[in-house]
Amino acid sequence: MEYISTRGSAPALDFAGATLAGLASDGGLYVPSEWPSFSANEIAAMAGLPYAQLAQRIMQPFVGDSLTSERLLELTTAAYGRFAHKAVTPLKQFDEQQWLLELFHGPTLAFKDVALQLLGLLFEEFLARGDEHLTIVGATSGDTGSAAIDAVAWRAKIDVFMLHPKGRVSDVQRRQMTTVLAPNVHNIAIEGTFDDAQAMVKRMFNDPAMTGRFSIGAVNSINWARLMAQVVYYFAAALQLGAPHRPVAFSVPTGNFGDVFAGYVAARMGLPVARLIVATNVNDILHRALSSGDYSQGTVTPTEAPSMDIQVSSNFERLLFDLGGRDGVALAKQMAGFEDAKAMQLTNAQREGAAALFSSARADAGEMAEAIRWAWESAGELIDPHTAIALHAARVADLPIDVPIVTLATAHPAKFPDAVQRATGEIPVLPSRVGDLFDRVERCDDLPGDYAAVVDYVAAHAVPKG
Repeated sequence: MEYISTRGSAPALDFAGATLAGLASDGGLYVPSEWPSFSANEIAAMAGLPYAQLAQRIMQPFVGDSLTSERLLELTTAAYGRFAHKAVTPLKQFDEQQWLLELFHGPTLAFKDVALQLLGLLFEEFLARGDEHLTIVGATSGDTGSAAIDAVAWRAKIDVFMLHPKGRVSDVQRRQMTTVLAPNVHNIAIEGTFDDAQAMVKRMFNDPAMTGRFSIGAVNSINWARLMAQVVYYFAAALQLGAPHRPVAFSVPTGNFGDVFAGYVAARMGLPVARLIVATNVNDILHRALSSGDYSQGTVTPTEAPSMDIQVSSNFERLLFDLGGRDGVALAKQMAGFEDAKAMQLTNAQREGAAALFSSARADAGEMAEAIRWAWESAGELIDPHTAIALHAARVADLPIDVPIVTLATAHPAKFPDAVQRATGEIPVLPSRVGDLFDRVERCDDLPGDYAAVVDYVAAHAVPKG
């Protein structure tokens, strides 16, 4: 399997190369040169597989010759052996149509663990084959940072520099990052928004002064291996609900578009996905893009769902590339226009292609709180604000009653106790495995929202090439 850039001019790489590279050298994102697919019979044969075996089966076509099937199974078994629930991503029922897919049973209580526990092992596997030292630079609006840090802390040949917007992540999210005192972990709080942090990371990948000195890699969902791992739980949920003989819809709380794009990949691979519902909060650039074709950047409004407080969704580029005929030159021009003007209109082909599978909904603070209350009062389930936004979108979706709708629960409710308590009167409790989080020592460096300051910090702490 080869990986090509969405912007058309970077060299093609194999899976190992794309995993270590993260962002393509032309500023684009790596995608497989073609979508592997499974027949209905092949999907039916996956029913009942343990999660690690299901993951190996679905990922193997993407991995190609970079890992044997036996080694990939060893890695998936190790990655998902750290999860607190043996099903890894258990499915619960709300009512006759609504279901909840719990993705927060990993070590940092967020869906990012499903991908990043594996990605940390993949980094270690591929780095062991040579002399390269990897400098991971990432931006987080909350959960990516803690999951990435947990996955790579103490690992050989890796340093991680994680940027988060100061004061704009929850206390639990911050502490899950800043209390990891491994010498290869560097937490940076910057003045500004997540989009500011993300822009710095992407700029660093395209800065010859940095890429010439350091081997820079990515853990954000710009890294293809992240998305590949997330495809698996769409299959896991759909198989439990009758796939391939029954189509299933998914409602996904969406910020950077990576999680819901994994659902698109599952559909391209043959999974019968009835609808992918893109659920946004008031930072609704994706809702506007999918409903009217208007992909224009606005001002970020801080909310109680901080991981969705985003106005530039990096992974949307992958969808636009696929829907636009995989024309990298045309997409590079389209994205350059967006980066200059902070706005663009989707083409007719992109709009029509998206409409065939995607719909979208926007939830304000009141609708989010109402969804939290409904889950508690109707089904005895406490859910976090991000999950609540997706549940709101699922409940207003216009789908036949015989089509199950799976809401992706992306974070444990105890990561956002204030919002949950205001809506329900209940205080969610942190699982015992992280119960001492607020007693741990924190370590973090504050920097201005200035690219030069961040670059100087990374350069002072990272290991140069060779």
